Amino acid sequence: MAHGYAVDMDPAQDAANHFRNLCRSSPWKWQSLRFRMRLLPVGEAGQATPGQHEQARQAAPGQHGQAGQAAAGPASESETAPASTGPLTPEGASTPAADADRPTASGAPLPPVNCWIRRPKALRVEAPDGTLLFSTTGINDSKDSLYISGRRKPWLLPAHLVTPVYDDDGLVRRRPEASYGEPAFGDERFAAMLDPVELAGNAPVPLDFPFANVAEIGPVSVVDHEGRRALESILTPNPTYRASYPGHPLLFPGRTAVRIDTQTAVCVATQSLDGAAAGAGHWLQILGVDEYMLDDLFVEVSMGLTDVRQHIPWNVGPGT
Repeated sequence: MAHGYAVDMDPAQDAANHFRNLCRSSPWKWQSLRFRMRLLPVGEAGQATPGQHEQARQAAPGQHGQAGQAAAGPASESETAPASTGPLTPEGASTPAADADRPTASGAPLPPVNCWIRRPKALRVEAPDGTLLFSTTGINDSKDSLYISGRRKPWLLPAHLVTPVYDDDGLVRRRPEASYGEPAFGDERFAAMLDPVELAGNAPVPLDFPFANVAEIGPVSVVDHEGRRALESILTPNPTYRASYPGHPLLFPGRTAVRIDTQTAVCVATQSLDGAAAGAGHWLQILGVDEYMLDDLFVEVSMGLTDVRQHIPWNVGPGT
């Protein structure tokens, strides 16, 4: 795990709480996202092993303690995150470009996919060569059937229109009742990456209840992830852990290395460190945040709208 900034903060418990509050904050952090995502297969070649990770911790215990405290508060904007040497990004295997042609355990490559998402439900997914793999073509369809179904859920407001309880760092301590949910491609684990609230659970938790937190969070470090600031830790699920989408959890049995982007609160990387699933996980590279996205990017038939960001030429001459 990479060592974070040497900032004088509260004990490690505050860093863990800061990590949990960041995991709850995604719905209030962004409205559109452009990213490249790749799944990591079991037994990914080149990934650091748990044993190597433990050796790195023992080699510099003093620095590791500072890293655990660093994430409890925001760092200065002028600071640059250190290059990561943690279990998720071993030297020479840290970028999707380097990973694109790496074979899986079965010998077949797992290429990345390019994604565009606009909340609440618009998603476009392309292969590296530009081939369209998925698009939510019904974003403008009528929703009248939802509102006459006799249920209260369709009447819930989108999360960004409801005010949560914030902590002193501007992160979400407690989420209000709202309309949550992200579009998915492949399986619902894709949606859980975009809003990793399942790693934090509810707050506050009863102090006298065993395993009150859904996962135990190890020392937290501030790391560089594809040129962006992220928090990294190793999480171990408790018996109270429940995936947001049953059957598609972000945490694997045993320990899972996790990274959360600090600007968007998106889970940008996971990797199982134990058991038969060791090496499995995902890697996500954020390419753009809150970019303007036309409906034409998602719908099946173009509406013929003009992208006002581009210059429109006016040809004036004898032939016009």
